[in-house]
Amino acid sequence: MAQAKTLTEKELKKVLVYISLHKHAARNRAMVLLTHWAGMRVGEVAALRIGDVVAADGSIKTEIRLLPEQTKGRHARNIFLGERLRKELAAYVATLKRPSPDKPLFYTQKKAGFSANTLCQYFHGLYRQVGIDGASSHTGRRTFITNLASKGVGVRVMMALAGHRNITTTQRYIDVNDEMQRAAVELV
Repeated sequence: MAQAKTLTEKELKKVLVYISLHKHAARNRAMVLLTHWAGMRVGEVAALRIGDVVAADGSIKTEIRLLPEQTKGRHARNIFLGERLRKELAAYVATLKRPSPDKPLFYTQKKAGFSANTLCQYFHGLYRQVGIDGASSHTGRRTFITNLASKGVGVRVMMALAGHRNITTTQRYIDVNDEMQRAAVELV
């Protein structure tokens, strides 16, 4: 089975523009950016509760503590949120009516929380509608790890951010592209 396509910055912008023109734009933008800017798995995004992201004072936390039951490997881990992503999450949370810490962060149109499967289907449909072939629910995660690699982040740091237990798993996520190769030869 082929790996999910990684997106260029231009392709991600195309996805975000598409989202902005449709219903539930703030919600959908936040879900996509959690995968692209924090490397979260779709199942982890679906499992988020408002209290995982929003502090008691109403501010957005700087990191999310995922419990074992919220992760693929059943190992607790921290997701670090950069300033850009915290602003996006704050904009989304501002759209919620009566946010309660124990409620799902993301709701479907039927007012139920997303399951990993329904969110996976949403991502597949989104990328297909935007016209990006080869993209899937794992695209954001692969793009996140590849972007870190292209910026020179060490593989052990990437492994920790991805929540991988094996370094070879992380290495398989990195999509080597022409830009990375050009930058590498300039180092010689």
